[in-house]
Amino acid sequence: MSNFDDLFRQEKEQSVPQNNRPFDKEAWKQQKQEQREMVYSLIDDTAQTVAQDGAVFQKYLDVQSRFDRYSVANALLILTQKPDATRIADFDTWKEQGAYIRKKESGFYILEPGEEYQRDDGSVGISYNPKKMFDISQTGARKRETPTYPDDRTRIKALMDHAPVSIRISDTLPEGTNALYIPETREIQIRKGMDADSIFRSLSQELAHAEMDKGDGNYSRLNYVFHAYCVSYMLCRQYGIDTNGYRFDRAPQMLQGMDVQEIRAELSVIRDTAGEISGRMNRVLAQQRQQKQQEIER
Repeated sequence: MSNFDDLFRQEKEQSVPQNNRPFDKEAWKQQKQEQREMVYSLIDDTAQTVAQDGAVFQKYLDVQSRFDRYSVANALLILTQKPDATRIADFDTWKEQGAYIRKKESGFYILEPGEEYQRDDGSVGISYNPKKMFDISQTGARKRETPTYPDDRTRIKALMDHAPVSIRISDTLPEGTNALYIPETREIQIRKGMDADSIFRSLSQELAHAEMDKGDGNYSRLNYVFHAYCVSYMLCRQYGIDTNGYRFDRAPQMLQGMDVQEIRAELSVIRDTAGEISGRMNRVLAQQRQQKQQEIER
């Protein structure tokens, strides 16, 4: 009779397959902690680089204008890992959309909100965890065609709609001033006879000042000139206005001496102000598109 005991000995001696090993919770937690530390270090390093180089600062604004709903931290992460990204999603989301990640493509990390936790002072905080993302250029999905923008009149009307202050034409603005926000009267005066792009650039900058003014009588225009300039640039990038005249050589001077948290706070002011204005514009433009579609369907 044959002896089959050797079959069992071989099976016993074989190593346990990788996917059958028990889940090591502590190792998983350690890995996540290392990822988190890496991502936060990347944010801090990139914020410092942005504050020291005007060209990099401008690239950051380009990324933040494309991903206007993303936090400053995530815009910094995209800037340093995938600066040319235009549309991002995680692996599962791309798969649900029928797009698969190309071979040899490596993802990049952003932060997503996790669980709430209670701080020592009793307040509630939210933990943020690294999440791997992929840009559309790393998938088999078709890229979006070149974006189409509203006509000049529609763009300007959307910019003005629901503005926090009144806007009026003026014949008395100083030479070289195309528009001016006046905190005392809570109004914006704009020069008569300008072309559409000049109106958009100058009006968006003054609207940024109006947004940042809390209305308590303490607004100092000088403290926010750079912020408003950046907001105007971002809005122009979003809505197809020529930005060749914008320069950011002075960015390092404006952010000089700030620590990482202060730099991020300044970037947040710019991002939030641009978001308020673009949010209003997008709602107006969306309503107009819906009305046009309804007219077509009638």
